[in-house]
Amino acid sequence: MSGSLRGMKLVHAADLHLDSPLRGLLSRPEVPLSQVRTATRVALANLVDLCIAERAELLLIAGDVYDGDWRDYSTGMYFAHQMGRLREAGVQVVMIRGNHDAASQITKSLRLPDNVYELPAKSAETLCLDELGVAIHGQSFATRAVTQNLAQSYPQRVPNLLNVGLLHTSVTGRSGHESYAPCSLDDLHSKGYDYWALGHVHAHEVLSREPWVVFPGNLQGRHARETGEKGAMLVEYDAAGIQSVELRSVDVVRYAQCSLDLSQVSHWDSALDRVRPLLERELARAEGRVLGVRLRLTGQTPLHTRLRAEEDAFLRDVWIQVQDIASELWIEKLQVETRAQAAAIPEDGAIAELLHAIATQRADDALLAELAEELSDLRSKLPPELREGEDGLRLEDPELITRELDAVVAMLTTRLSGAPQPSVAERSADEVVDS
Repeated sequence: MSGSLRGMKLVHAADLHLDSPLRGLLSRPEVPLSQVRTATRVALANLVDLCIAERAELLLIAGDVYDGDWRDYSTGMYFAHQMGRLREAGVQVVMIRGNHDAASQITKSLRLPDNVYELPAKSAETLCLDELGVAIHGQSFATRAVTQNLAQSYPQRVPNLLNVGLLHTSVTGRSGHESYAPCSLDDLHSKGYDYWALGHVHAHEVLSREPWVVFPGNLQGRHARETGEKGAMLVEYDAAGIQSVELRSVDVVRYAQCSLDLSQVSHWDSALDRVRPLLERELARAEGRVLGVRLRLTGQTPLHTRLRAEEDAFLRDVWIQVQDIASELWIEKLQVETRAQAAAIPEDGAIAELLHAIATQRADDALLAELAEELSDLRSKLPPELREGEDGLRLEDPELITRELDAVVAMLTTRLSGAPQPSVAERSADEVVDS
C-alpha cells in the first residue's frame, strides 16, 4: 500500500432485508408494535448514523438489501433516502446484489444517488478508489440461486492498495442458509486480499484474521433463531494495512434464547422464582433494546406432567413477572422440554421388556434413521400451518425423536408402575407449603 495513506475507516454491512417482517410478534398484544414494524428501517438509519459519526469514507454492502420480490417502492425509496444522507456526508457506497436482491423488482428499476456504485452481475469487477487507498473486487447475483463458485474468478490483488473482496456466499456451508456461491477459505486466501467482506449468513462470524474474512451478520434479527447483537463491522486501516475490525451494534429489537434447568424443582412457585434472574440478565445484555426471549424449560423434574398440561398457565405467570421487570421485555415463546422423574419398575415382565425395546431403538442410529424417514412421510401429510415456518414440526429430526422417546419412557415408568399422580388439591397444597 502507499506509504502516504492516512488512517481511514470503512463500514462493512450485509443482509439488511429492509422491511422484512419480524416473525411471530405482531399477533402478540404485549409487543411494542411500532418498534417491531419499523425495526429494519431504523437499523438501516442507525447504520448510516454509525458511518457519519465515525467519519467513515466508505460503506460496503455485501448483498440482500431487500427481502425478495417486493413491489412496494416505498421500501426502495427509503433506502435511497438513507443513501442520500451518506452522499451529503461524503460517504461512498459500494454494493453487490445478493440472492434476495436478484429476485426483487425494486432492485431492477430503482435509481440510487450517485455516491452508490453497484458491482455488476455478468462477471467479477474491480473498482479502484485511489483517493481512499482501496481496491474493491466483487460480483452481484444475476439470479436468486447462484450455485457456482464466484470467488475463483475474482481478480488478483491490486498493488499498493487495500484490497477488499465483496462476496455474497455461504462459503463452505452454514446451517439454515442455502448453499449459494459456495467456496472454500483457501479460495479466498488465494486472491491475496486484505479483507473479505462477506454476506448471506445472518450470524456474525470471523472466519479468518490473516487475511480478515468476516460475516457481519444481518443488521436486525428477524426471528427467535437470529439471536444476540446485530450490526456492522467498523474497519480502520492505513498504509500499513488493517489496524482494527470491530462489530458495532445497530439493531433495535433483540432476540435471546434462554434455557432454565428445573431438575429436582418440585413446586410451581420455585420454578417461577428461577425465571426472573435469568430474564434480568438477558435484559441487561440487550442494553435498553426491545428484547424478545424464547424460554426453554429443561431437566428432569416432578413438575413435568403439570408443565406439559398447563403450559399456558405457566406462561401467564411468567408474563406477570415480565411486566414487573421491564416494558421492553416480552416472552416470544415458551418451550417445555422437561422430563418426568422415572418411578422404580420391575427388572422383568412386560413393562421392563417394553422399556428395553424403546431403549434399544433410541440407541440404534439405523433404526432412528428409519423411523425419521417414516415420520418424514407423515409430516408431508400435515396441514401447511403445522409443517412450515421456523416452528414447523420437524418429525424427521433425530433430536426430536430421541427427546420424545425419553418422554414416552418417563410416562410409562410413572403410569405403568402405579406411581400416584398428584391431584389438583395436592398440587395446591404443595404450592402453599412452598410459598
